Amino acid sequence: MKLLLASNSPRRIELLRNAGFDCEVIPSGVKEGPPDSGEPPEDYARRLARAKALGGAANSPAGSLVLGADTIVTLNGLILGKPLGPFDAARMARLLSGMTHQVITAICLVKAPDQVVALKHETTFVTFREISVDEVHSYVASHEPYDKAGGYAIQGLASRFVTRISGCYFNVVGLPIALLDEILRPLEK
Repeated sequence: MKLLLASNSPRRIELLRNAGFDCEVIPSGVKEGPPDSGEPPEDYARRLARAKALGGAANSPAGSLVLGADTIVTLNGLILGKPLGPFDAARMARLLSGMTHQVITAICLVKAPDQVVALKHETTFVTFREISVDEVHSYVASHEPYDKAGGYAIQGLASRFVTRISGCYFNVVGLPIALLDEILRPLEK
């Protein structure tokens, strides 16, 4: 079964291909904005994943299966999006230092043009050790924090900060592969 991925994320593409999924990238045309006032983090991620999947499906052949996904990092209810620059990346690293945060990835499958087949999310808890000021500056200077929710890549240099993970590792990278597989299995019959 071929999936159309409504994302340009190289991490999601790599995860899908490494797990044996046949996928092709299509644009969703969705601009990520801030959460609505009082919107819980899970609802925010689900809303964006749904919008991305529907956006991609609108430009896909009828009957195509389109996957939209959105990953957010939240700490005590505060959503940490993609850093806006070096100061924001450093701020996020300092906030995460010595703390346990949640990574939420929502996935939405749409059968083109507009039939929502599934909308689910996965939550993973990640604990960082204390990060020194010099480590924060070095990490920000690496340019790795940019274009990543929460300003870090668990599979990259930030792996040195992680002391504990509870839940799906691939969810933190950007796509809960086991959850996706669970949703797709009944559709393949």
